[in-house]
Amino acid sequence: MSPGLVTAIRVGAAVAVFAAMALWEWLAPRRRLIAGRWPRWPSNLAIWAIDSVVVRLVGPATVVGVALVAAAHGWGLFPLLGLPYWAALVAGVIALDLTIYVQHVVFHYVPWLWRLHRMHHSDLDIDVTTGARFHPLEILLSLAIKMVAVAALGVPAEAVVIFEVLLNATSMFNHSNVALPPRLDKLARWIVVTPQMHQVHHSIEREETDSNFGFNLPWWDRLFGTYRAAPRAGEQGLVVGLPIFRDIAELRILRLLTQPFRNAASVQAAEQPDQNQDRQRNPQQP
Repeated sequence: MSPGLVTAIRVGAAVAVFAAMALWEWLAPRRRLIAGRWPRWPSNLAIWAIDSVVVRLVGPATVVGVALVAAAHGWGLFPLLGLPYWAALVAGVIALDLTIYVQHVVFHYVPWLWRLHRMHHSDLDIDVTTGARFHPLEILLSLAIKMVAVAALGVPAEAVVIFEVLLNATSMFNHSNVALPPRLDKLARWIVVTPQMHQVHHSIEREETDSNFGFNLPWWDRLFGTYRAAPRAGEQGLVVGLPIFRDIAELRILRLLTQPFRNAASVQAAEQPDQNQDRQRNPQQP
């Protein structure tokens, strides 16, 4: 499996899903946007472009490359168990999804990791571009975590490609400002994380932010007790974002990139309630 083919598959799928969700949002938006598209989309899309370049600079198809090396040397749990290819393929996709769920939880509770991840949560609205808004340093850490998981488990390269395509697609889907019919949403969220389910995770309320961590498969939240069916304030009462970084200027690209390195004291006085939130996560933080 050549790096060029892997890149083409990932980029092609991502562009197709993005276009489909953006069109759906335009035709039938679920919520009225507070900040709107134009103050947000240029920076969110620029972050997506920077992330893509960073990953390419580290090495094309890096995680797939690790999978190919592991397969050549017989590394990992799956070869040790003698799993047939089809079982390793399915188990690999599921195991990588669980890995990302655990990573997501850890990034919420380890203070310095939260500083990286909170850039994703500081968006004032939630739509398809929010699904691609992750700090480049978080992307690199996630890449390293996936590489370790693939080598330790012996995940087939094909499973890595399937997982990456699904992760990108479902991230854009479940962040989209669209709504499924209530009956369909109730059924679908047993199979995939839906927009109505994931919106709770972007609530300004701390206990709701720390719930519904799944990106692709919804099972882990139910299994580990982090599932919330709906925001306490309801769909219309939901406030998206964090108590900090609520100034419209914080949507600019340079502000986004420097967010992890600024504490509450460096942000405008009106936004200082987040200092309490950060201190709850790390009592030693000044």
